[in-house]
Amino acid sequence: MDLITAETTATALPTTTPLKVAVILASNREGRFAPVVADWFLARTDGHPGIETDLVDVAALDLPTALTYSHGPEDRARLAEVSGRLADADAFVVITPEYNHSYPAPLKNLIDWHRAEWQAKPVAFVSYGGVSGGLRAVEHLRQVFAELHVVSIRDTVSFHNAGALFDDEGRHRDPVGPDAAAKSLLDQLIWWGRALRDARAAHPYGG
Repeated sequence: MDLITAETTATALPTTTPLKVAVILASNREGRFAPVVADWFLARTDGHPGIETDLVDVAALDLPTALTYSHGPEDRARLAEVSGRLADADAFVVITPEYNHSYPAPLKNLIDWHRAEWQAKPVAFVSYGGVSGGLRAVEHLRQVFAELHVVSIRDTVSFHNAGALFDDEGRHRDPVGPDAAAKSLLDQLIWWGRALRDARAAHPYGG
């Protein structure tokens, strides 16, 4: 017990150290609504003392779609850049729409290019769409991330009929409920993020 305590104390970061959170914007559709939702969410994380965010936009990544070990130099550079950002993250937030009862293909491509970068970290979801609010996409993502040894946060933020909820300036017309949902999501993400960050520091994950 003394050895474990000593090791944990020596390697774990202080609980006041902000979590590094990769916020993944999952849509690359032309005319997408995704930036409105992303800006709304990032406005709730800006200045938060518990986290630092890095926006990873799948539309800007231009990752190869064929999974192969034989990369050209440009593909290697693109993969190395995003792999480093995911590896540095302590936690993830996925902002996703729902396409045909599931999530966008570019997000699956980003997920499938990586494994260790995801493992033993928490992921939370912000979804948007029509009547379902993107929740069917989230349910599919929970299964995928479970396979990668990722802890999915139970509480979500979801926007049903999202286009009608925001004004022309990107402000939510009735923010009380979504703001409360975002706070709950972040509280849970920070709890899990700190716990798993300390656990990985004490004992590297062997999944």
